[in-house]
Amino acid sequence: MKTRILDWLASQEGEMIALLEQLVNVDSGSYDKEGVDRAGKVIEAFLEKHSIPFDVMSMVEHGDVIRATVGTGGRNRNILVMGHRDTVFPKGEALKRPFRVEDGRAYGPGVADMKAGLVMNSFVAAAFAKFGGAPAPIVLLYTGDEEIASPSSGDIIRKEATEALAVFNSEPGRANGNVVVARRGCIFAKLEVHGKSAHSGVNFRDGRSAIEELAHKIVEIRQLTDLERNISINVGLISGGQSVNTVAPFATASIDLRYFQPADRDPLVEAITAIARGRSVEGTSATFEIYGEFPPLFNEEGSDSLFKRYKASASEMGISLAGELTHGAADSGFAAAAGAPTICGLGPVGGKYHSDEEYIELDSMVDRASILALTIMELGDDFPRA
Repeated sequence: MKTRILDWLASQEGEMIALLEQLVNVDSGSYDKEGVDRAGKVIEAFLEKHSIPFDVMSMVEHGDVIRATVGTGGRNRNILVMGHRDTVFPKGEALKRPFRVEDGRAYGPGVADMKAGLVMNSFVAAAFAKFGGAPAPIVLLYTGDEEIASPSSGDIIRKEATEALAVFNSEPGRANGNVVVARRGCIFAKLEVHGKSAHSGVNFRDGRSAIEELAHKIVEIRQLTDLERNISINVGLISGGQSVNTVAPFATASIDLRYFQPADRDPLVEAITAIARGRSVEGTSATFEIYGEFPPLFNEEGSDSLFKRYKASASEMGISLAGELTHGAADSGFAAAAGAPTICGLGPVGGKYHSDEEYIELDSMVDRASILALTIMELGDDFPRA
């Protein structure tokens, strides 16, 4: 069985590249529901071609969630394989710089993050659908809003992971060939400050500047960064004011908070909340609101065992790799928070994500698909699940 699956995957490199080209040439920015769902139709056509049953969970604002299954019965727990269809790029980007291959690398919007991973997952599923050999039913999730912290699909991932035997998230492999065994958690939040408007010349003393107050708060928030503990806080967007000759009645800041240790999350949120409540400019007030969040992928015992099996499968393929902490967040955090053994960054090797230089190494597609398939085959009854 093992030989048949690996031989078939090795024969599919051209088909993998063809499917990747189709996906990359579809614009699917996170807020472009139509585009994300159009990319979903490409996946659905592949699943139908390979007789893999699937359901589509309709989402109101964001891309629909596709849930496919391979195999039934035999075990109470499923093997969960995940990936997202959305990208960070705007409409028109695929037309501007469509899929291309150059010197063994493929380029295009979202080629690494993470359309190549979707292709890999799909072909691994097709191999098990064709030949069997999975020790438990495989559930595949193709979500559509990961780049904006999965507001529609996060709860679906948590639910699927709660009873999963193991979770594989096929975000791009690191440029050095490593996979991801730990990720920082991430919180997206908005700080909104309210002041009082006044003519900046005639009635300057009557005004209460929200911009001035926000500036004080930004300096205070910045002091919470502690890179030695993998804590960073970035104020990425600011806006406010009414006109250049008006004391600003309002101002807002968008905050990106990153941390690694789960125990750091609540104290950091409490500290920022306290900064919001305090004031340096009398007569101002502020609110702090979280609007998106990824839990950290924290390397627990079950996840460590899963990585060791993955590494052994890679070694069987003659490939040496390691696991590493990455400072970015991903859907794997939801799975880990649900208690499931989880590893991430299993997709084809690539780099320069979210840029116009994003790429994957084409010769890694079959290798990474084969490692994933081997690891799934070797998940026996003795595998620990927290």
